[in-house]
Formats: sequence, C-alpha cells, structure tokens
Amino acid sequence: MKNWLPQHLPYVRLPSGKVSRVSLSPPAVLALGFLALILLGTLLLLLPVATTQPINLLQALFTATSAVTVTGLVVVDTGSQFSHFGQIVIALLIQAGGLGFMTFAVVAAISLGAKIGLSQQKIAQEALGQTSLDQVTTIAKAVLLYALLIELIGVILLTLTWWSELGFVTALYHGFFYTISAFNNAGFALSSDSLMPYAGSIPVNLIITGLFVIGGIGFTVLIDVKKHRRWQLLSTNTRLILLATLLINLCAFILIWLLEANNPATLQQLSIKDQALAAWFQAVTPRTAGFNTLDYSSMTDASNILTLLLMFIGGGSLSTASGIKLGTFVILLMATYAFLRRRDEVTVLKRTVPTPLVLKALALALVSLIAIFISIFLLTITEQAPLLDVAFEVVSALGTVGLSRGLTGELSTFGQLLIIVLMITGRLGPLTLAYFLATPKRRRIRYADTRIQVG
Repeated sequence: MKNWLPQHLPYVRLPSGKVSRVSLSPPAVLALGFLALILLGTLLLLLPVATTQPINLLQALFTATSAVTVTGLVVVDTGSQFSHFGQIVIALLIQAGGLGFMTFAVVAAISLGAKIGLSQQKIAQEALGQTSLDQVTTIAKAVLLYALLIELIGVILLTLTWWSELGFVTALYHGFFYTISAFNNAGFALSSDSLMPYAGSIPVNLIITGLFVIGGIGFTVLIDVKKHRRWQLLSTNTRLILLATLLINLCAFILIWLLEANNPATLQQLSIKDQALAAWFQAVTPRTAGFNTLDYSSMTDASNILTLLLMFIGGGSLSTASGIKLGTFVILLMATYAFLRRRDEVTVLKRTVPTPLVLKALALALVSLIAIFISIFLLTITEQAPLLDVAFEVVSALGTVGLSRGLTGELSTFGQLLIIVLMITGRLGPLTLAYFLATPKRRRIRYADTRIQVG
C-alpha cells in the first residue's frame, strides 16, 4: 500500500530536469496541515448554505481559525449568524483541531492496514508530544477511543439535562455541539451570552466543567490512570498533573469566590449555591475552555488578573488545552525553588528533571511572554480599547482560551489578523513555530565558559 501521508522529504523537479529533495521538519508538516484545515474551513463557512446572512472572507477565516485552534473567540455570533450546516462545520473543525489531524491520520492508516514509515512516525511524534516512536501508534488509537467515548457520555448527559426545556431533537443537537466544544476546550456557544443563563444549573455546570477538565488534563494521564489505577504505580508526570490541576483549581475557586462575593454585578445577588457554582466555573474555564457563566467585563480587576495567569498556564500536555502547559509551569516553579535553595538539580516528586527539559520550559515561557508583549504593544496602537481588555484578548488568543471582555467583535482588520496569528501560534506551540522558522543545527565548537552578571 502507498504511503498514507505526503512524504516527509518530498521530491520536486527542477527546471533543469534534476530531482531535488525538499526537507520539511515535522513541525512544518503539522503547521501546513493545520493551515490547510483552516483554509478548508474558511471555504466551507463562506458557502451560502453555511450562514443565515453573508459573512466576509476575514470573518470566515477568523471563525475557522478559532475553531481549528479550539479557541472560541468569535467576531460573529455562532448561534444566529451560522445555519445548522455552518454550526456542524464549526463543530467538526473543533473536533479535528482539538484531537489533532495527525491522530486521525494515524488511526486511519492503521485501519486501512498501511505501514507507517519512520518519517511519518516522527511527524506523528511531534503532534502527539511523545518522546518514543514506539508509543505513537498506541497513543493515537487511545486518544481517538477515549475522546469518542467521553464525548458520547457528554452528549447523553446534556441531552437528558435539556430534554424537558428544549425538546428531544434540539436538546440532542445542543448536547452534540456543546459536548464537542467543551471536551475540546473550544468555548464556542450557540448563544451570544455563552452559558450565563445556566449559572445556577448544577447539571450543566458539572457536566460542562467535567468535560473540559478531563479534556484539558491530557490523554497520557487518562491512559496511565486506566492502565495502573493505583497512585503508587502512576508515572511522575501523571501524579504531577493531577496534583497541580487539583491545587490550581481549588485555589482559583476560593480566590474568585472571595474576590467577587461583594460584587453586585457578579456574585453578590446570587444564592450561596449559585455563588459556588459560578465561582467554580470561572475558576476552571480559563484553563483554555472559553465558556463563561459570568460577564468578565463586570468582574473585578483582581479576578481578571488571576484569569490572565490561569489562561497563560493552560492545561496538560497532549490534551485539548493549550497555554504554556501545566507541566511547564511546575518545572519553572521548581527550577526557581532549586535556585533559591542553592541546589544543582531541579527535582519534582523525588525525581530529577533533566536540564534540557528545564531549558525547554524556560524557552517556551519566554517566547510566549515576548509574543504577548509585542501583541499588546501593537494592539494598543491600533485599537481604541482599555489596556486590560487588550491584554485579556491577547493572552486568551495565545492560550487558545476564547474568553473575552467584549473586544473581539470590535477589533480592526489588523487586530483580527493579529489575533488569528496568535491563535495559530498558541495551538502549534511557540517552540514548534520557532522550530518551523529556524531548524536548529548542532555546533561542533565548545566555547570557553564566561561570567555574566544576573540580577
């Protein structure tokens, strides 16, 4: 059987008639794959059957990019501007972008009996975040199986929840759309006020947050939990992600409740039960989910600053979430702790973190911060908006979160294009993008050590 993907090093015929090999790195192939998916989505959303009222090319491109990168930022209302066909296209783009087109490619190839070559395995390895080529096939199949199973459960639960209110057919459709959007941490909603009407609904809050928390933990964690089922047998990465997720969510929940408890525009007018639900929802959704049950423009500045931090951190690796990733954030904290304690090694849960991994975490965080700073600087020049709104929009786009303080629909053409670039960058990863632009080369020269003053 022929290869199931374009060759990692495709041939091109030069004018002279000679054949030359074009070298494309795995991140480059992934980037081109996502761009192709965005282009396809843009063309589909431009079809008359996809909208109730015509939209322009930039609006279609923005929506397709937001869907493929599972961000959730919108310049037109998803529920009223798009037809059922258009909404289904958006849902499918979310699914493809959330699980990764390489996952589908690997599983499809296996189903057809194709053999996966070394170059294709390296591309899949880059997409699935695996260091071992042997694990690529197993992880890809598990990702698809777990995702479909969890989404099926989500559709059933949401359909049952909304059946009496919306009727079976509409409840099923809403359950389908919101499950895909929630599990893939996209944040697309069928109403302009997201899930604010359900701020006091226990089933909706628990089901939706359950979906995007599970989707944001990471598939390697889910696979490890299913395989071992005992805390002592779980990998260091799994235990770290579970502990960090629990700790960050609880701290954010308590802080937001305290910060908003006396805010008449958010929690003050609600009952204790509804306050708890709303505080919990707003605490976990910034980890790249994008839904909201409170208006972020009405929340206190302190809550918005906390949300910026949560959006920057993001979820677990090999998950439907983005951000710099939870593991990266923990490594940065432990590296700082090791320096302050004058230790030569960075340790996590009684395990030593390799120096290259620490450097990767530092590079990822720095590249992300530089991208955020430059983007905020540019938008403050082109957009007539408060600094907090601009910063919120930028971090939300780079973290592929989808939360907004209302600026998205008011962005200029340049602002929309910049947010599109940020969403793509956030989904592919700043380091992947850097790899795409400049392939690293090994140096054979070892220079003498030097001392540079720091701090």
